[in-house]
Amino acid sequence: MELSEALGVTVVTIRRDLNELEDGNYLKREHGYAIVVDEDDIESRMLSNFSSKQALAEFAAGLVEKNECIFIEGGSTNALLARLLTKRDDITIITMSTYISNLLKDSPCNVILLGGMLQKHSEAMVGPITRASLQLVHFSKAFIGIDGYTPETGFTGRDMMRTDTLNCVLQKSPYNIILTDSSKFGRIFPNALSPMELIHQVITDHELPAIHKDALSTKVELTLI
Repeated sequence: MELSEALGVTVVTIRRDLNELEDGNYLKREHGYAIVVDEDDIESRMLSNFSSKQALAEFAAGLVEKNECIFIEGGSTNALLARLLTKRDDITIITMSTYISNLLKDSPCNVILLGGMLQKHSEAMVGPITRASLQLVHFSKAFIGIDGYTPETGFTGRDMMRTDTLNCVLQKSPYNIILTDSSKFGRIFPNALSPMELIHQVITDHELPAIHKDALSTKVELTLI
C-alpha cells in the first residue's frame, strides 16, 4: 500500500487509522482510495452512513400527511427526505436550502424557498432577511438536522447564522423533529439549538449510545430506526 510505504508504518496501522477517520466522518473509503468528507458539502455527507440515513428519511416521509405544509431545513438526511417527497402533489415544502429547492424543481408539490443571504458552500439561506421571511409563512412540522448533541449542552450547530435561523424555526413550528443519524451524538459545537422544550421528536438510528438514549427518552419522543 502506497500510504504505508510513504509514512513508514505497517498496512495494519494504515487500515486502523483510516477506519478511525471514517468512523469520525472525516473521510469516506472507496476501493483503493479515500476521499475527504467536507462537513458543509451535502453530496459528500450523503456518502457517510447512506443506508442508515435513507432508512431515517423513509420513516420521516411517512409522517408527512396529505395537504400538509412542512419545513425541511437542509443537510444530507433532510435532502434524502426531500428526494422521497418529489412525487407528492398534495404538500407544500418550505426550505432554507437551495440544494433541496433544486431537488424539488420538477416536483408537483408546492415549494417555498426562503430569501436571505446565500451561504454558497452549504447552499443555505441565512441572516435577517431569512428570519423575516419565516414570519410570512406557517407550517405544521419542521424537519431539522443537527451537528452535535450531549446531555449537558443539548443540540448544537457548527454555524452561528444557520443555527440562529433554526432557532427562529423552532419558535414557529407546532411540531419540531430532529432528523439525524447517530454519528452526530457525543459531539459539541458552539451554537446552541434551544430551548430543548421546543424539540418534540428525535428520529435517529439504533446505533445511538445508551447515554444519549436515556437522556433524550425523558424529554422527547425518541424514534430509533
